[in-house]
Amino acid sequence: MDTKELLKKVRKIEIKTRRLSDHIFGGEYHSTFKGRGMTFSEVRQYQFGDDVRSIDWNVTARYNEPYVKVFEEERELTMMLMVDVSGSQLFGTKQKFKKEIITEIAATLAFSATQNNDKIGLILFTDQIELFIPPKKGRSHVLRIIRELLEHEPKSKLTNITEALKFMSNVMKKKAIVFILSDFITEDYQQTLKIVGGRHDVTGIRIYDQREEEIPNLGIVQMEDEETGELLLVNTGSKKTRINYAAYYKERVAYFSDSFNRSGSGTLSSRVDESYVKKLLGYFKRRG
Repeated sequence: MDTKELLKKVRKIEIKTRRLSDHIFGGEYHSTFKGRGMTFSEVRQYQFGDDVRSIDWNVTARYNEPYVKVFEEERELTMMLMVDVSGSQLFGTKQKFKKEIITEIAATLAFSATQNNDKIGLILFTDQIELFIPPKKGRSHVLRIIRELLEHEPKSKLTNITEALKFMSNVMKKKAIVFILSDFITEDYQQTLKIVGGRHDVTGIRIYDQREEEIPNLGIVQMEDEETGELLLVNTGSKKTRINYAAYYKERVAYFSDSFNRSGSGTLSSRVDESYVKKLLGYFKRRG
């Protein structure tokens, strides 16, 4: 992708996702993800209806009239976007690949955080850490994140969510809002997720394609594993093959739901041909 085409794509995603974050998600994000608590802001003269427990007696004695302490929410938070860039993200039988939807969702979340003056960081992972961008504020920082999501060429096609979670936990010592965006067609991350979920506010966003849920009857078809590159001849006309695959896929989805529930984390699933806007908004409202 040349520079001109990349900038054009970045701009297109910015326009779409900023509009969503400005008009839909900004307020929902703010009410869903609270700050670290209340911090002292100022003192002002007592007004009728103020809580007498908030009176600052030292200032009151100094000026011989009642003054109260004013507190405000300590808003600054850090959002970490953990994005799976393994081979299976380059799959889609509708208008878009899973990777494209994940990029749009990540950009929408990032701009929503920016509206609230929060920091945003990025971890791109496969079975290794492909890229880490430390948390920072501002529009230009978000645009850099979008560029990386569009342009990054992964070194590996495999997936290891556990290693990504361990890395995030090591670099983020303070509590963060963590969004993991993946198709979650993997396992063995439940225990690590439980530890991370005890320290951070974690949400798993599962993006999937309709054709991943079940195999249609197309006769004997050559299929390629996007992560290993292995080519297989699959008899999709076999009812047993279709049933076994559907069962395998349901197991992965159940593992995803169970793992996040056990860790006290949130989940959201959206198919590539569904409106992720409605799904995100519904999730924020339920949590808020």
